[in-house]
Amino acid sequence: MADVLAYLAGAALVLWGAAHIAPTNSVARSFGDISVDNKRILVMEWIAEGVTHISIGVLVVIITVAEGAANSAVELVYVLLAGILAVLATLTALTGARTRMIWFKACPFRADRLRGAPRYRRCTLSTRTS
Repeated sequence: MADVLAYLAGAALVLWGAAHIAPTNSVARSFGDISVDNKRILVMEWIAEGVTHISIGVLVVIITVAEGAANSAVELVYVLLAGILAVLATLTALTGARTRMIWFKACPFRADRLRGAPRYRRCTLSTRTS
């Protein structure tokens, strides 16, 4: 059962990372008229976070296939990877989630496409705009 959970977690991370990378161009465009350097940094960081998720997911699957989830060394790797994800989530909460664009707050839905929805109010997780 632990192996199945590890495979599901690895697959979820790979999908999450791919979903993060896919809209990179539209995310960069949503920042409007910013300098080329700022746009490059934004794109680089956006892709880096997606690649991090994919890499962690692949590592979970590979180590589970190689050693099984019940191995104590594998369990240590899982804990370390969970720590990395916690650091990444904290970084996102302290930086990206403080932007005026509420969709940075982990909203997977594109509610802005609903009729009458304000442009940057894509998520109902918060009504804070600054």
